[in-house]
Amino acid sequence: MRNRFYRDFDSETYGGPRKTDYRNAFQIDRDRIIYAHAFRKLQSKTQVFLSGEFDFYRTRLTHSMETAQIGRSICQFLRTRKGPLGDDFFVDADLVEAVCLAHDLGHPPFGHSGERTLQELMGKWGGFEGNAQTLHLLVSTLYQDRSGVRGMQPTRALLDGVLKYKTLYRQFRRPPANHFLYDSQGEVLRFVFGGARVPRILRPGERLNAFKSVECQIMDWADDAAYSLNDIVDGVKTGFLSTGRIEAWADRNVSDPMGLKLVDELLAAIRSDHIEGTFSAKIGGFITACTLRERDTFMAEKTNRYRFELAVAPEALRQALFYKKLANDIIFESPQLQQMEHKARKVLFDLWDSCWRNYVQPGPRAIRILPPSVGSLIDGAGTRRAKARQICDWLAGLTDGTIVRTYRRLFDTEFRSFQDLG
Repeated sequence: MRNRFYRDFDSETYGGPRKTDYRNAFQIDRDRIIYAHAFRKLQSKTQVFLSGEFDFYRTRLTHSMETAQIGRSICQFLRTRKGPLGDDFFVDADLVEAVCLAHDLGHPPFGHSGERTLQELMGKWGGFEGNAQTLHLLVSTLYQDRSGVRGMQPTRALLDGVLKYKTLYRQFRRPPANHFLYDSQGEVLRFVFGGARVPRILRPGERLNAFKSVECQIMDWADDAAYSLNDIVDGVKTGFLSTGRIEAWADRNVSDPMGLKLVDELLAAIRSDHIEGTFSAKIGGFITACTLRERDTFMAEKTNRYRFELAVAPEALRQALFYKKLANDIIFESPQLQQMEHKARKVLFDLWDSCWRNYVQPGPRAIRILPPSVGSLIDGAGTRRAKARQICDWLAGLTDGTIVRTYRRLFDTEFRSFQDLG
């Protein structure tokens, strides 16, 4: 039975048509992401705690998988509710799964510390943004071949699903730190809108960034649910969130009844060693807090993805904000995580400087320190801005382990490994 929620407009692919088979367009999107090299790399990229330090907490890969599970569950739950959805008219769970699996592909090593450092390094060269980098991989990098095909030829609905932000870097009055697309991605943005003219009320900036397809909204909430709850679980398991630290934090920050209730509940779960069960149930609560409602937008005539939007119960939103603040204040601001930020800055700044001095502004003693394929891309870039983007792409694509080994190979005289030069 055909799903009437989607039209040919939604399944049109960027970069030309692709081969079809027994799968629908969105299942092909999902499968191409799962088998992509960049997706496998997420197993060795930091979510919160440095990848490889322990074996039980989340990496970018397991976080993406959990986000995808929550996203699929939201789709299934919405189909059970009374309203506009039915057996032949529903939000496609395969599409939402693909969006969720792809949403962190562009994040660099060292988690948010690495992202902030690359944002700083790329400030005058067009910026760095994890979401924009994900889009860059989908349309330019994944599955390149000698025939000239670039990217994974994703559907319009998948591209729109990962577009949490829709404002180009140059459209901001002041260079932003995050929440933008690269200037070169204007063509992709026009494809996503299908040539529709964006009304002036959605001027570039916060308003346009908030204009999201329903699949993007589901991914965004699934992402919030996954990390706001699961970061707490990992924080407890690693010892960052002890009862003493939580009580001290609550004394300074919590006075409202809901916050006090959540603190008591968290402390009880830790003392009874039932933290995972308690927060697994909360994920279910975040899923069932979702409803679908109609909206009127300039894209509604083209696609149901903009005729409907996700609504989340206010209590669930408040809980997510509470757990984010708790994790930020106790975990992310801890000396251990700040040390990781220091390490990220040191490693990325030194590698950037070495690349710049040997490839962008080479002196008479310049040496070829990068893999030949990467060096060729930098050499072939016509401007300093383009060369900076190639260096940034290389750094962002490295895993935590690879970037540390590369750093040690270049700067640690006692490190003798010649493996893993890519």
